[in-house]
Amino acid sequence: MAAPSSSERKACWDARDLLWKCLDDKDDKAAACQNFQSEFEAKCPAQWVKYFSKRRDYLKYKEKMQNEGFTPAQGPRQPS
Repeated sequence: MAAPSSSERKACWDARDLLWKCLDDKDDKAAACQNFQSEFEAKCPAQWVKYFSKRRDYLKYKEKMQNEGFTPAQGPRQPS
């Protein structure tokens, strides 16, 4: 696969930004943003779609950890 041109990269990033804004506005309800998702998948290479999806999940997780902090899970109790 050839590397995307500058205009193709910009179109991909713009589609990604529109999708992420829609997801933010709709509380991550993917069904409400299906048209943006389709456009994003059409304008970006499949590997980029996969990367950006994981990146969004990571950024949301990171924001949650920074705002709420980490609470360790209660594991099995150790015998005393």
